[in-house]
Amino acid sequence: MAAFPEDVAGLRYAHLPADQSAELIDLTVGQLLALRAQTRADQPALVGVRHDGSPDRLTYAQLYDEAARVATALSALAERGSYVALWAPNILEWTVIQYGAALAGMVLVALNPALRAGELEYALTHCRASVLIHADSNRDDDLVEVVAGVAAGLPNLLCISLSERDRWRTPEVSAAVLAAAPTDADDAVMLQYTSGTTGRPKGVLLKHRSLVNVAKLTLEVAAVQRGSVCLNPLPMFHTAGCVIATLGPLWIGGTVILVERFRPAPVLEAMLRERVSVLFYVPTILGALLECQRSAPTPAPALKVIMGGASNVPASMIEDAKKIFGASVLNLFGQTELAPVLSATRPSDSREDQLTTVGRPLPRVECKIVDPVSGETVAVGQPGEICARGYQQFLEYLHDPEATARAVDSEGFVHTGDLGTIDERGYLSVTGRLKELIIRGGENIAPAEIETVLVSHDSIDDAVVVGVPDDRWGEIVAAVIRPRGGAAQLVKADVVDYVARRLALFKVPVRWFVTDSLPTTPTGKVRKFALRDAIASGHLREI
Repeated sequence: MAAFPEDVAGLRYAHLPADQSAELIDLTVGQLLALRAQTRADQPALVGVRHDGSPDRLTYAQLYDEAARVATALSALAERGSYVALWAPNILEWTVIQYGAALAGMVLVALNPALRAGELEYALTHCRASVLIHADSNRDDDLVEVVAGVAAGLPNLLCISLSERDRWRTPEVSAAVLAAAPTDADDAVMLQYTSGTTGRPKGVLLKHRSLVNVAKLTLEVAAVQRGSVCLNPLPMFHTAGCVIATLGPLWIGGTVILVERFRPAPVLEAMLRERVSVLFYVPTILGALLECQRSAPTPAPALKVIMGGASNVPASMIEDAKKIFGASVLNLFGQTELAPVLSATRPSDSREDQLTTVGRPLPRVECKIVDPVSGETVAVGQPGEICARGYQQFLEYLHDPEATARAVDSEGFVHTGDLGTIDERGYLSVTGRLKELIIRGGENIAPAEIETVLVSHDSIDDAVVVGVPDDRWGEIVAAVIRPRGGAAQLVKADVVDYVARRLALFKVPVRWFVTDSLPTTPTGKVRKFALRDAIASGHLREI
């Protein structure tokens, strides 16, 4: 039984005090890397593909040296505390620059390489970035061309291609730069853009202490062994990829196998070849690996821990992963504002808890469930909004004090916008979201952003975007359109192309519906749940 507060009548309130059993460490990201370079200098730290397509392997000593050269270059390019944006896929340089920026006292702005020009320009303008380091391409997208167009309107932005190696990395390390590396774990170190219900992404500012300790404690509760080989197929611009799957292995002195582009068969081969014991996942990735392994001629990799989440994980997927890979499958829950993990299931948890809950909060973080309307703490077992307070919470939404004040209450608790319960043992279950965000394979998508683009189309009078369940992605994007002028026909291909030219492809609706009217409340607000029900029951015409 967890220690919940009670009133005079014996009613227990869903306010779980922080578990004080684990220690927090007072280290910056750069200090932790320097420590590992001393204690495990020759241990393989990072295996991946470089920007030029060549495979490479770095020990901890080599990784620190590379990061120090980046720090030296950045210190000559921008003032300490500047925002340095990184726009690239999962290449080895991503991790090197992440550590280099931390050593230089810069704030790394992690950008999705799938962003379109307008989205990139918004982020760079909003954070007032001093430097943009970018890849030349991402899959079929020419990033150089996009940067050239965006940079024309940002004269104070210094743009550097990763091909220009001598500009973002120096031949020699500056001892003065390393001597001045940040030592205050409460300094800002990373800016992550997360989609919000307003339609414009918010910049979540995170500090060293949050990233280092969330990574440390997540791997500790997962019982990951020191020196483990860990495979990271998650996008590095997400906190799951660049915090849990990067700084977590750093804490245990392990090896990261960084996947440039996820394809199940080569990833399974790499897991066997590199003797991987830890896999980080979202359901889309784990599902694809399971499907591929079922027909693979080679034996399944013998894993010890599979950890991830990002959306509701089907119980059948967890059980299949345990059966095929022999691993403990752990469900993580949180959000970017919590850097990003609030709770996790443990290897010692019962089968039922691993299948039906998101576990218990990490050590050293308080959790409470509140009534979404009154803000009062509800009774144990009653549903409400999940809130958390602790070392891992974000500093602020950059340049948006109003949004920060809405997200953090007067007692310092972060309101997650997720609905759930906490039982008498302290286990959390997620039941829904106050937010309207759609989570597609781990990607957060703001409906309002897509709706704004849709209603700017000449043939559309009104549009509503909702998430609908999908076996592969967890959720997919669906658009319900009211054509302009009562048009009987809407050219779907034209609208799809219109959206795809303005937004990243993962935001483009997959399913399209038309309607003569949208269900609204007496105050005129669209009843999105009614549209989801209509889609589920087949009462809307799909095109």
